[in-house]
This record gives sequence, structure tokens and C-alpha cells, in this order.
Amino acid sequence: MKHQNKIELIKGDITKVKVDAIVNAANNSLMGGSGVDGAIHRVGGTAILDDCKKIVATQGKCKTGEAVITTAGNLPAKFVVHTVGPVWRGGNNNEDILLQDAYKNSLHLAIENKVTTIAFPNISTGVYGFPKVKAAVIAIKAVHDFLSETDKMEKVFFVCFDDENFEIYKRLLYES
Repeated sequence: MKHQNKIELIKGDITKVKVDAIVNAANNSLMGGSGVDGAIHRVGGTAILDDCKKIVATQGKCKTGEAVITTAGNLPAKFVVHTVGPVWRGGNNNEDILLQDAYKNSLHLAIENKVTTIAFPNISTGVYGFPKVKAAVIAIKAVHDFLSETDKMEKVFFVCFDDENFEIYKRLLYES
């Protein structure tokens, strides 16, 4: 598969990954939440929330599929790219396109900020209920398409916290 050497799969905690930027599966308010979002805000500290408050004060809430960037605070990364994935509502409400946009817009924003290594969680597959296999297929395609357009990204990591997502990504990335 093309760009295979630029994509790496990790099972673990995204808050411990040493990359230029980690992606936060944020909610529209950018004020922290549960899952990955809560963990990033907890580990990263108040600097991330302070940046998020400034962004919301300037532009309002972050729309689904869009992305914004903040400091990474106490995280080993330099930046956090916050993106809002869609809530799964049965698949007839542009969820696929919105999820693709979340990945694509995160990558474009990363490049604009000179990020060359980035780590993604499994966006929208937790409390937002997006079917995990479908989400993985969309994520991998969005990253492959992006890597076809630029040589500025050295490495993209998919960081899976749970075994189920890890096995799905492993099968799609390495066994197909």
C-alpha cells in the first residue's frame, strides 16, 4: 500500500506519544469532555484550556469536521489539534464526510503549523458512537489521500487505546 512507511499503528495512550502534534477528539465547546478529550486536558494542564477559551472567544465554538490548534501544555507533543468528529446518527446525516473532514482539516492545519509528525485517536468511535470499522476505513483513506498530496508530513500515527480498534486498524493497514 502506498505511503505505508509513513503510517504507524500504536496501541496505547495518545497523551504519552512524542510527536509534533496529537489530535484531540474534541467536542464543539473545546472545553474538555470525556474519553480522549478529558485525558488530553487532564495531562496537558490548564494551558490547553486557556488557549481553547481564547479560540472560542474569537471564533465561537468549533464546528463538526473543523479543527483548531493549541499549545500542548504538559504533553510531550508541541501542539494539540482539536477536531470535532460527528455523532453517529444512523449514517444519513453526512457523518462519513464530516469524519473525513475532521481528519483532512487536522492534517492541513498541522502542515500550516510546520508539524511533520502527528498522532490521531479513533475519532468519533467512543461516546459519539461511530461504527469502528467504518470510522477506521474513513480515517485511513483520508490520511492516504492527504499523503498523496504532500511530502511535508513525515509520519502519521494511529493511536488505539482499546484492543478492538487496534485489531481493526491492524487488519486494515497490514493484512489487506
